[in-house]
Amino acid sequence: MMTTRATRGPRRRTVVALAVVFAVLAAFVVRLVDIQVVSADDHVTDSLQVGNLGTTTTVAGNRGSIVDSNGTVLAASTLVYDVQLSPSLIAVVDANTKNPPAYLWAEASDKIAAIIGTTGEQLRADVAARLEEDPASQYLFLESGVNTEQYLKLKELKEEGLAYLAMKSRSVRVYPNGAVAGTMVGFLNGDGEGQYGVERMAGECLAPTDGSQTYRTGKDGVIIPGSQTTTDAVDGGTVQLTLNSDLNWYLQQMIAEEAQRQGAESATVTVVEVKSGKIRAAAEWPSVDPNNVDGTPQDYWKSQIFSKWFEPGSTFKAVTAATIIDQGAADWSTTVTAKSREHFPNGAEINDPFSHPQYTYTLAGALIDSSNVALSKYGTMVSPEVRHDYLAKFGVGQKTAIDFYGELAGQLHPASEWDNQSLYTTTFGQHFTITAAQLASTYQTLANDGQRIDLSLIESCTGADGTVVAADEPAREQVISESTAAQVQRMLENVAVQGGLSERIEVPGYRIATKTGTAQTPDGHGGYKSGVFDVSIVGYAPAEDPEYVVVVTMDEPTKIRNSAATAVAFQKAMTQVLKTYRVQPSTEPMDELLSKFD
Repeated sequence: MMTTRATRGPRRRTVVALAVVFAVLAAFVVRLVDIQVVSADDHVTDSLQVGNLGTTTTVAGNRGSIVDSNGTVLAASTLVYDVQLSPSLIAVVDANTKNPPAYLWAEASDKIAAIIGTTGEQLRADVAARLEEDPASQYLFLESGVNTEQYLKLKELKEEGLAYLAMKSRSVRVYPNGAVAGTMVGFLNGDGEGQYGVERMAGECLAPTDGSQTYRTGKDGVIIPGSQTTTDAVDGGTVQLTLNSDLNWYLQQMIAEEAQRQGAESATVTVVEVKSGKIRAAAEWPSVDPNNVDGTPQDYWKSQIFSKWFEPGSTFKAVTAATIIDQGAADWSTTVTAKSREHFPNGAEINDPFSHPQYTYTLAGALIDSSNVALSKYGTMVSPEVRHDYLAKFGVGQKTAIDFYGELAGQLHPASEWDNQSLYTTTFGQHFTITAAQLASTYQTLANDGQRIDLSLIESCTGADGTVVAADEPAREQVISESTAAQVQRMLENVAVQGGLSERIEVPGYRIATKTGTAQTPDGHGGYKSGVFDVSIVGYAPAEDPEYVVVVTMDEPTKIRNSAATAVAFQKAMTQVLKTYRVQPSTEPMDELLSKFD
């Protein structure tokens, strides 16, 4: 059949029309594929950012751990879950014939109840009561702090269609070692914020970065597939301390026993590594248990080692000796005469702790007998301003470099404010105050050939990605010359051997150096309490090559009211420290010094 021009026209128009239709359809198909497949995630994200089209929940990160020098965990976080449901959504889920749940409410309630530790009957009654109060209620709290195993079982039920269930995660802080170094570790408040100790000081390292999860749900509460977007949480970093928790545990048990035996109000033991300034133990009694903060009086939530000041008494006679030797005004053999009570030209009266006739003391002997009168005479061989400056160089009146939360700086009055009495009492540790941490730092300096190294408590922060940020290197300062330090070291060893506590503080096989201190306790009104004292003992070992400083303090012991109360605790502490770090026994004999002439 012959095609005419009349028939070709309509056919051509039909073909063109179909081509246009197919082209438009193809464009729609391409666009649809792009929207629903290629760019689906982007469009879902965009849609969730417009108005209230999506639900966003926080994905909590874990707060970082605190560990000791050996990696033992002192504080950690674990996730627990709070369970709730939406009462008004139960009927919607049960009526969903398109995507029916695995269990209707009558059966589902029994399964939920068995997991959270109640009965199905009670759970159904609770839901009914809530709906009676508010038929549109979307919230009923079920259980707080369920563990991971319970959470997984509930999550499985939710995934089987029980969309009315919800489990909100939250981080819970746990302290596996309880009160061991509790005041050093610190604790959190109800909002998860560090309140004391390292928990507060290292909050920036420990804090996590929370993530989020955003999704859309249908009217039955079921999450729409493909609508979820998640930003992962980043856990906090791990803070490593310089402490040895095993040593700290022993010292805490020991000092608690000794303090109670002496009838003391409280007590501490501080251990510092001489050549690094690192605090290896910080034992306190009482000590807060971060798992049960309210079980300890609030006065002891802070560290006594850093936050309780006292007059150091005779322990600082060694600093007076170091000052006058370093200034060239005397050496260990320089002598003065001293009675047990003397009146000085400016009207001051100074007493020794025991009655004795006039002795001719060497400086070494004045330290051995702990003569206040003799030290008063030695101290005034240099000006008050010089003595003040040396006290400051040893750290008196300043916080340690650790800047522990709640740490006190102590008090050092200007030399111009020293009156007739304090002109002399400052030579034997009165009229200024320090903390146990400052006392440990002072003897670290003496034991380390006169070089002061800033104390440290934190080794490093290790981020969630494994990046380790070490603490800054501690500052070092040569406070006194090496030759001065050597003389003071010899004298302090002679104190340990020739002093009245020598047999009680002896550590068999090791040469040790020590000095005790007995100071009146301030009454808070500018005076002193009657008949009670703050007592201490500080020492280091081995004396020929010092490795560790040990400080023991007791507040107001009532059985023995002077520094002898600390002797047994010091001996036990030093013995355990040397054993813990496997320090080799001494092999060189001590050089005994002449102390006094009658």
